[in-house]
Amino acid sequence: MKSVLFFGIFTLFSCFNTKVRPVIDRQEARQAFALLNEIRQHPEAFRREFGRHALASVSSTPLRWNQTLAQVAEARAMDMARRDYFDHTDPDGYGPNHHIHRAGYSLNTDWLKRKDANNFESIGANHATAIDGIKAMIIGKNSPGFRHRAHLLGTDEWNASLQDIGIGFVRVPSGSTYQSYLCIIIAKHDW
Repeated sequence: MKSVLFFGIFTLFSCFNTKVRPVIDRQEARQAFALLNEIRQHPEAFRREFGRHALASVSSTPLRWNQTLAQVAEARAMDMARRDYFDHTDPDGYGPNHHIHRAGYSLNTDWLKRKDANNFESIGANHATAIDGIKAMIIGKNSPGFRHRAHLLGTDEWNASLQDIGIGFVRVPSGSTYQSYLCIIIAKHDW
């Protein structure tokens, strides 16, 4: 009888003490990737939604899905969810360039001189979908719009030269400040 009672109390306590784990949503990431390429190929179709100024000088260069960058983006989004922070620099002081290089995607050594360097990442949080996050970054809603827009749409020389992309979208049912984390990495091997 005592063991049954103990097991019942332990089980009940475990149910209340369980932290829900973040979940990677790859379908959302792929939809966001498709949207970015669609905007790059047909910016005129999105002028009404985003405004003329937001889509000025959009690069027509298509982005190429890169599995290494996708794994880094997923790991970055998951790390933010698990450790409950929102920043380009992780709590250990490392930035996206370090994580990208460490995963095996070779970068110019000049881009690795500072351990917190970020030349390739845009992040968003608390968006219902990855597409909502992309749209918010392009519009500039709750984000440094110009920098994200330039990165995602390749509106300047540097960002237009970036062609490899990986996206991570993580949902967090509970236990974190935000309900979702979005990480977009658009990079290249050298200048």
